[in-house]
Amino acid sequence: MDDKANLHDYLRTARSDLLGKLDGLSEYDARRPLTPTGTNLLGLVRHVATTQLGYFTDTFGRPAGVEQPWADFDADPDGDMWVRADESRASVVEFHHLSARLSDEAIDALPLDAPGEVPWWSPEKRAVTLQQILVHMLAETARHAGHADILRELIDEQIGRRADDPNIPDRTAADWSAYRDRLERAAREAAEV
Repeated sequence: MDDKANLHDYLRTARSDLLGKLDGLSEYDARRPLTPTGTNLLGLVRHVATTQLGYFTDTFGRPAGVEQPWADFDADPDGDMWVRADESRASVVEFHHLSARLSDEAIDALPLDAPGEVPWWSPEKRAVTLQQILVHMLAETARHAGHADILRELIDEQIGRRADDPNIPDRTAADWSAYRDRLERAAREAAEV
């Protein structure tokens, strides 16, 4: 697999991991803020889709022509990080899929060294290549997928990339509780040293 295909594959996996965190959740759980700054799962999905769309379309002179009222200049500055009650989850998921499709089209059409310009970056950093943006969006998507992992665990204790994730130890609820207690003891002991 060449470098572009490898990076693209990792990006697709990170997108899927993020979107999968919505599976099986109620409307409330998909939207509710779980941190003091309001971080929520559906908002993370919209944020990543919005960011991805801008980086892979506008940056490379391929305007998407997709309406994004939450991202307008005079919109709420955090409008891409949450979803209004009158907006459906399905519309956000559909937007995520559209963003991925349009981004994939750009990735497929351009070589890794294709030049682009990120208009919202400082002038000395604006000139980029597709490779830089692929790495940037892979890091951005993986970062937010990690946030989503933690949020989902807070909601219903679901962990891992999927129910049968082989990277997650096979523990009962009692085993997890004992493990957490052991970590808490170690943290308290370290604090006393």
